[in-house]
Amino acid sequence: MARTQNNDSRKKLLEEKVINLSRVTKVTKGGRHFRFSATVVVGNRKGLVGIGTGKANEVNDAISKASKAANKNVVRVALQDNRTIPHEATGKVGRAVVLIKPAIAGKGVIAGGAARAVLELAGVKDIISKSLGSNSQVNVAKATLEALKSVRTPAKIAALRGKKVEEL
Repeated sequence: MARTQNNDSRKKLLEEKVINLSRVTKVTKGGRHFRFSATVVVGNRKGLVGIGTGKANEVNDAISKASKAANKNVVRVALQDNRTIPHEATGKVGRAVVLIKPAIAGKGVIAGGAARAVLELAGVKDIISKSLGSNSQVNVAKATLEALKSVRTPAKIAALRGKKVEEL
């Protein structure tokens, strides 16, 4: 019971944004069957972000399935000064490659489309992003999330090396 209450409170805290909604067709002997596929990003703008996809016969059902899947896949992002990332990183999903670089204060989120949605909901305020390769919205969003997951804080690197942050 406590687990469902925790999930409900988490859903209320996370904003969601639909980044892709498409109609999928299955051609059968009896004709065409239409379904809808949705990709949703959820985040709290404070370091938590997740991506999920869902398919259903109705648009609203597809979006709700995608948002449930995104809530299950929420990850914590390493932010520096609650505004940018500590170092540059790349993420690759399929043929989509996304390069993200830290930016100075006041620069803003310089990113397009799906990458912008992921970065804004993650809580990154100053960042430079470049999409290389494929421009598939779903793969660009997933590649952006992979890049954010690969970012490590100085404290995490020091812990891996068995040293203190000051020794780095």
